[in-house]
Amino acid sequence: MADSAILTTAVNAALANGMLAHADETDDSHKDSRCHPGCGVVPVALAMAEKEGRSGEALLRAMVLGYDVCCRITPALGVDPFYEAGHSTHSFAPLFGAAAAAGALAGLEEEQIPWLISYTAQQASGVNCWQRDKDHIEKAFDFGGMPARDGVTAATMVAAGFTGVADVFSGPRNFFSAFSSNPKPELLTEDLGKRFEIMETNIKKWSVGSPIQAALDSLEVLIRDNGLKPDQIDRISVRMSDKESHVVDDRNMPDINLQHLLALLAVDGTLTFASSHDGERMNDPAVAEVRNKVALIPDSGLPRRRPIIEIATADAQTMSHATPAVRGTPENPMPREEVEKKAIDLMGPILGASRSRELADTVWAMERVKVLREIRGLWMA
Repeated sequence: MADSAILTTAVNAALANGMLAHADETDDSHKDSRCHPGCGVVPVALAMAEKEGRSGEALLRAMVLGYDVCCRITPALGVDPFYEAGHSTHSFAPLFGAAAAAGALAGLEEEQIPWLISYTAQQASGVNCWQRDKDHIEKAFDFGGMPARDGVTAATMVAAGFTGVADVFSGPRNFFSAFSSNPKPELLTEDLGKRFEIMETNIKKWSVGSPIQAALDSLEVLIRDNGLKPDQIDRISVRMSDKESHVVDDRNMPDINLQHLLALLAVDGTLTFASSHDGERMNDPAVAEVRNKVALIPDSGLPRRRPIIEIATADAQTMSHATPAVRGTPENPMPREEVEKKAIDLMGPILGASRSRELADTVWAMERVKVLREIRGLWMA
């Protein structure tokens, strides 16, 4: 288990590290599949690579495979209707990605892969009432821990000799007919081997909820370009897709509360992991004063992740901005140096500067690691 001295089974490690991976809004996301692939796939790859004595290269290959499978499942089901019906895309997609990564590292034979898929499909679950989880503890289980645990379970059962149904995706009463009225299973293999979904994921610049990323980018631009101070702001209006505005509207947790985070950025001039997760700052009078000036307006005409920010100033000026591509998306990627800085800033307070630096260097050269379990001390307490 990360940042602990606990050694446990691959199933338990996947569960614990999967939950940890999503616990603080620092993990990646994938827009088209409406999921967070990393918190389901990466903990599984680490656990199974350790269990099976695999190399760093095998770990990377399993992760790439896991992302490809993960991010194709929900589009094949019909992402939006599937989500609107109450199913959690954030649970279904990582489950299959986790199982694929685990199966690859378990060394399953071709004959066993359909059984792996069937045991995975039988565990497929998730209801998107997770939006009502005030503490994001169950949400971390739904997004990361549960898919990771169940993916390893499916792979290790098949590796142990369990057989199963060979046509869960295509036979009578199959997975797609059970969960979708208009499935498109052909999307599972579209451009497979040419389009790698791991390259289509978003790495967050800000360690906060995904729908807030673009709003923060835009506010940062408006403050910088106009030299705005908090006392010059009369009103901040945010028009956001009604498909995601409710997820971040005046929530009790600071890192998913849009109004609070915009106010915090306006007051501090920046936003860090520590400040965005500091519950005490929600009671800061200066932040509260600006927060009361922020209005979130759901808009059915706007696409997800494309909010429009408008600021009215005390001297009657009006300015607006819409971020065309959020920092950290494939259209506006964070360079290696920026990703590394974010990672080391997050790890440093826990692992220390020296070990964080060593871990980052090791990750950049992961394909040279001969046996993964030999480096696990870098992320354990």
